[in-house]
Amino acid sequence: MSPNPDAIALLKADHDKVKEMFEKYGTLGDRAIAGKQELAGRICRELTVHAWIEEQVFYPRVREAGRKIEDEVLEGLEEHHLIKHAVTELEPLTADNERYDAKVEVLKELVEHHVDEEEADMFPRVRRALDAGELEELGAAMEAARATAPTRIDPDAPDEPTAATAGGRGAAGSPR
Repeated sequence: MSPNPDAIALLKADHDKVKEMFEKYGTLGDRAIAGKQELAGRICRELTVHAWIEEQVFYPRVREAGRKIEDEVLEGLEEHHLIKHAVTELEPLTADNERYDAKVEVLKELVEHHVDEEEADMFPRVRRALDAGELEELGAAMEAARATAPTRIDPDAPDEPTAATAGGRGAAGSPR
């Protein structure tokens, strides 16, 4: 394997990591308040970073690859919007809130839908549109961006990179 994972492998690894965290959350009992709080916080941070590197690095590059992919990116951005809204509602709550588990479940369902569509529809098109070298370069850029990605969502930030943020921090959230 090459020193840098390609962009799709990197995103799939993120998907798998969050899926495992949701599965672990589902095994926690009603009395595991501290464990639920900690794990849900980690899920929210992972989703925030993942969305940011997709929006700032992956989506802008793959939008150039063709109309079908561009349409899927636009749908992905709308799904990110809903996921980020769910995260911003969950983060201020404590795990003993009667709606906490329900909010985590809705977040899980939103993420599962988004992941299923990306992996079944978008990623195969991207793999056909970009060669292995381009995917590795994109993966390296995404890994570099991960180091500066916000870990909390700024609900007022735009979902797409702007001229001021395309190469920097902040479009999907505040810096760490």
